[in-house]
Parts: sequence; C-alpha cells; structure tokens
Amino acid sequence: MVAGLTEVVSVVGWKVRKRQTAVRRVAAGTRSVYAAARAIATASWTVPAPRSAAGVTTTPSASGSHSLRLRRGNLASVLAMGVTVALLGTVALPAYAALPTANSSQEFGVAHLLRTGAQTLEVASDVITAVAAQDGYSVVSGADVRAEQERAVAEQQRAVVARSGPSVGAILVNPPYPAFSLDHVFSVAKSYIGAPYAYGGDSPAGFDCSGFVMYVYAQFGISLPHSSAEQGAAGRAISPADARPGDLVIMAGHDGIYAGEGMILHAPYAGSSVRIQPIWTEYRIVRLGI
Repeated sequence: MVAGLTEVVSVVGWKVRKRQTAVRRVAAGTRSVYAAARAIATASWTVPAPRSAAGVTTTPSASGSHSLRLRRGNLASVLAMGVTVALLGTVALPAYAALPTANSSQEFGVAHLLRTGAQTLEVASDVITAVAAQDGYSVVSGADVRAEQERAVAEQQRAVVARSGPSVGAILVNPPYPAFSLDHVFSVAKSYIGAPYAYGGDSPAGFDCSGFVMYVYAQFGISLPHSSAEQGAAGRAISPADARPGDLVIMAGHDGIYAGEGMILHAPYAGSSVRIQPIWTEYRIVRLGI
C-alpha cells in the first residue's frame, strides 16, 4: 500500500510539473495555446483502486491498478478558448487605451467650443473670397461682384454715348478739319483714348485698328480703306528716323498712329481700348496728306 502511494505521489508530482511547463508555454504566446491545452487535457493518473465517475473511464493495468484518462476533446477546447480570450484581452486593453480619440485634446477642444459657442463664424452662401485679419474678416460676395460688373458696363456705355459721333461717310462729306497737319491729326487721335475695341468698328462706339485710323483721317478729308495693309499702301514710306506723331505705323496685320519716341496710338485687340504703348515688333512708317 505504501509503495502504491509513493508511486502515485511521484506520478502526480511529475504531472504537476508537466502542467506548469504547459502554463509557461501558454504565457509565452498564442502559438503554444493549443499545444499546452492538449498536453494538460490528455494527462492521466494511476491510482490503486478502480473508480468510475461521470466523464471518467477505468481501464485495468498489468499490475492490478487502473489508469484514469480524462476525455480529451471538450476539455482541450475549453482550455484553449479560455487562455486565448485572456491573452487577447491583455493585448486589446493597452491598444484601446492608446486610441487617439480616448484622450485627444484636439477633439476635446473642438467639442468644447461647439458646446459653449465660444467662437462662431457665419459666411453667406454666395461668398467668393474671404480675407481674414487678426481682428476680423472681410468677404467678397457674388452680389458684390455682379454689382461691380454692372457698374463697369454702365460706365462703358456712358462713355460710348459720350463719344458717339457721325459715321465716316458723313464726316467725309463735310470734314471738320480741312486744314491738314500731322500735329493736329495726333491731337484728334488722342481724344479717343479709352474708346473700346470692336472688331470691324469705325466709330467712337467701338474701333478696330484700321477703323480707328480711318475715322481720324476722315476728319481731315482723307478717305482710307478699312484695311491696315491697304492703308499702308495709300501713302509713302519714310524712314523711322523721320517719323512724326500723326504718321501711320504699319505692322503685319495691324496699324496705328505714331505717338513719338517709339510709341504707337492704336486700338489693340478685343477687350482693350484705344491707348498708347511701345511698339513691340517690326514696323514701317507711312506718311499721308503731305
């Protein structure tokens, strides 16, 4: 009997050490979970007398004792699931604690401002631009832009009405300046600075390049075609060094009136108006009237 108890104690001690080894494997990582659970679940004990109970089977051994073997399937699954959940819980808790929304001062600050209404900013739906400043802000709305556009159009229309005059044909019938001089030509031409550009236009309501030259020279009784190339052929070429304000500046597909010092007075292009600017390309000078 003593020998049997000694053997049981020895076996149980060995099994206990085996269980401790399995637990250490579980703690080392999830890869050892199933193996450790399987080792624990399949362990058996040798006892001196047979006994039967729920979930236990007795099998006679050669020495007259019986070996008790626990059923493996259910116990292994339960232990594996329990240990896995415990390990996952220890991993998930630090991760949850580190979520940026858990302790985000930025989120707290925004939420606090929204709750307390400490700062508010209302912008109209048609705002196009907004300029912020230290002590306030200013906006340009669609209504402001439309009002400015309407004002510019109205001003342009008033300028056209103020500059409107007789047609080229009517002027040629009774020229207002029968005495021709280049200085006077240039003086009359400058009076139309600011008149809008209009393709095919030949009146102060709208000029193109050759229409502008034609309208100015008509007031001195000189009839010119509505073409820059043909206007260049209507006079005589002179050296640019001899050019005087009032002479014609002829370019490829464009012309105007010489303004002195390498400048041209002309109607440039759509969206612009009659103006003086430097000559930017090759040109020749043509003189009319004298």
